Amino acid sequence: MTPFEEAAERAVAGIGAVGLRTLAERIDESWPEDAILNGVSAQFAEAVRPILAARRATGVAPAEAAAFLRGLCAGYARHAASVGVETVWSGPSSHSVPVRATAQVLIEVIAEATSELLLTTYSAKPHEPLLDALRSALARGVRVGAVVETLQGAGSALAGAEPAAAFGSVAGIELWHWPVTQRTETGSKLHAKLAVADRRVLLVSSANLTQSGVSKNIEAGLLVRGGSAPQRTAEHIAELQSRGVLVRLRAHHAGRLT
Repeated sequence: MTPFEEAAERAVAGIGAVGLRTLAERIDESWPEDAILNGVSAQFAEAVRPILAARRATGVAPAEAAAFLRGLCAGYARHAASVGVETVWSGPSSHSVPVRATAQVLIEVIAEATSELLLTTYSAKPHEPLLDALRSALARGVRVGAVVETLQGAGSALAGAEPAAAFGSVAGIELWHWPVTQRTETGSKLHAKLAVADRRVLLVSSANLTQSGVSKNIEAGLLVRGGSAPQRTAEHIAELQSRGVLVRLRAHHAGRLT
């Protein structure tokens, strides 16, 4: 596999079928790189730059590059159209009905990520299996982001250390929050709990990213593979980030945000 092909395959989850098709058309028409990146989202541009750099470095002809991208697009679209859904549970097991444990599935979703991993949670506590999985993802080059509630946002519903502090030992993770100044309704909470890997696998659960949430409590969720749901979920989070509804957290020390 050429560097160009490797770069394209690594970026496909972040670009999606429509983006791949657009990129193929522009390359086939010999658009300059600046023109290809003009008028697109920052996220699309970030995903496309390594592909363009690899094509430039290896001298792949426009027609050849476009043909590969169109084939990759078709394969990705077929894969995305195949949807699998299964239930996921925390808490007591059932002998008559086999179930998948939340803790196990969450670790698997993180382990599957090759380019992008997104997490959201209301509450979070340090849970070493989860933190080890996140460190491994970062070590293999995955961009990892977590959107967490804050003590200020939760009001009196959360106490103790900031939820973001649960990830304090994971170097390289991007932490985001929903500032209270961006909440139009009094008492609104950041209550979503989900994980998205490479925009193709989505875990939606009632479980917070705590040991109790992923293993002790009775919690339920759905694991979705393929289809539009993982892609749309990641796109929605990215849009909220780009609009400033979700904002990057600065450093946290001793359980307090600064």
